[in-house]
Amino acid sequence: MIATEKFTFTGKDGQTLDGRLEMPLYSKPRAAALFAHCFTCTKNSHAATRVASALAAKGLAVLRFDFTGLGGSDGDFANAGFATNVEDLIAAAKALEERGLPPVLLVGHSLGGAAVLAAAEQVPQVRAVATLNAPYDAAHVFEHFGDAVDDIEEDGEGEVTLAGRKFRIARSFLEQGRDQPQGERIANLGLPLMVMHTPQDEVVGIENARLIFEKAVHPKSFVALDGADHLLTKPGCAEYAANMIAAWATPFLSDLTKERREDFAGTVEVSTAGGKFAQWVRTANHEFIADEPTDIGGSDHGPTPYDLLMAALGTCTSMTIKMYADRKGIALDNVRIELEHSRDHHTDCIDCEKSGAPIQVIDRAIELSGDFTEEQRQRMMEIADMCPVHKTLEGDLHIHSTAILD
Repeated sequence: MIATEKFTFTGKDGQTLDGRLEMPLYSKPRAAALFAHCFTCTKNSHAATRVASALAAKGLAVLRFDFTGLGGSDGDFANAGFATNVEDLIAAAKALEERGLPPVLLVGHSLGGAAVLAAAEQVPQVRAVATLNAPYDAAHVFEHFGDAVDDIEEDGEGEVTLAGRKFRIARSFLEQGRDQPQGERIANLGLPLMVMHTPQDEVVGIENARLIFEKAVHPKSFVALDGADHLLTKPGCAEYAANMIAAWATPFLSDLTKERREDFAGTVEVSTAGGKFAQWVRTANHEFIADEPTDIGGSDHGPTPYDLLMAALGTCTSMTIKMYADRKGIALDNVRIELEHSRDHHTDCIDCEKSGAPIQVIDRAIELSGDFTEEQRQRMMEIADMCPVHKTLEGDLHIHSTAILD
């Protein structure tokens, strides 16, 4: 499962660019991927949403956003163009880095694929690049403008129809796409590259994939998206592409996704995870999410704080009993513990009438299975009260809070 949040940032010329950040729910991302949509598409295109969601499910935060003048982003599309798209990508990368999610993977669809190839050299954190049905030449899109190109050149602006939609295009748009040194950029990429292309693509022919692949140096990979359409709208095509990208990129990102902090041992880190209550919980080797039930406004994506408290006592109790049984040679097969927390006034609370505060109660039912005597059972029940978490909860516990300042 993933969570989607609104993500806006400022482009090179001060325009507000609108994006959506896909966040994995069951692991805290340490880095991000950046997705560039196709020409005239938006962040909500089928490929953008499906690929971003699938990559987020693999543990990466993924930003999909609208290029200048498209979707929810400000700016003039007519005067934007390929160079503007590249600038938008660089601005998006900087915004992600400021968020603490440096983009390590760039993924581009169609003209967005050409844009990520051009932007990669200006995104120092990037480790790998993947393209989907991308053209080799940034000016490839002009082939679909037909005779309108001459009108735009002569009049300074004109109208083109693409996929049944009309767009205003200015002369500067054409100028931005011409004479782009894509071959040189691909040859000097210096990063792992995956080229994915539909052999039957009628919008951007398969020969573009051949040119990109031949110009690139190793490590490079090619995957044929056989049977898919250019926009990857056929069921399962976008998800298949995303899963292939995630699997291919894993070795290049392994130190990020399997990071271990030796100095983190014995420490638990908690931070907000979006939504009303959700929290990331991180230890030296593990990550998960805590939340509250939906009936009190949470999203129920993880155990509640009191669930975790009960789990801490229950697991420690079971471990302590098992350790004792092993040491004493007791034939203990299984331990099952049920715990429940309540805030009722308890009959043995001496000061409750004075303070008016209810006593906190944890009811713990312990089931022990195995071939042992009743005397051994009683001894193991006594040992349960000796578990370290039990002693901590019933001891004189002081919690000291300090503010961490930047």
